[in-house]
Amino acid sequence: MTEYHDHEWGTPSHDDTHLFEMLILEGAQAGLSWETILNKRVNYRKAFDQFDPVKIARYSESKIQKLLINPGIVRNRLKIRSTVTNAQAFLKVQKEFGSFDRYIWAFVSGQPIVNSWKASKRLPAQTEISDAMSKDLKKRGFRFIGSTICYAFMQAVGLVDDHTLDCFKRRKR
Repeated sequence: MTEYHDHEWGTPSHDDTHLFEMLILEGAQAGLSWETILNKRVNYRKAFDQFDPVKIARYSESKIQKLLINPGIVRNRLKIRSTVTNAQAFLKVQKEFGSFDRYIWAFVSGQPIVNSWKASKRLPAQTEISDAMSKDLKKRGFRFIGSTICYAFMQAVGLVDDHTLDCFKRRKR
């Protein structure tokens, strides 16, 4: 968790593959701890073709069945199927906007929202922006993408900077 915080969480990402990976992992985390998902991240990358949305969008029923018996990932049928559906929706967004990055960063006008929290217990689970993001993603066919998942995604990829005022990562900016 420390490694993830110190080197990834909250760092602005503009790489479509990384954005897709984090969107999928945040959805997989629903109802579980983030630590559980981080511990399975390498397995997820292997199981889901390094999060290549083109490959995932074409997964067959046979491939889905293999994923359902893969002990290295969360074997939830709805979450696995939503990964395929989300890859298909992701490709449509890329086609429409030129990149998923251009689409997703428009929710924050291209710049991270920088909050000023004194303690992590004050962090919100969702915001008006994550509500709007969730609503729009759902309209575009994404699944496992509620507002709380969207806010966690926003934090993970740096759309929002929720590092506390005393965090060294905040001071680096």
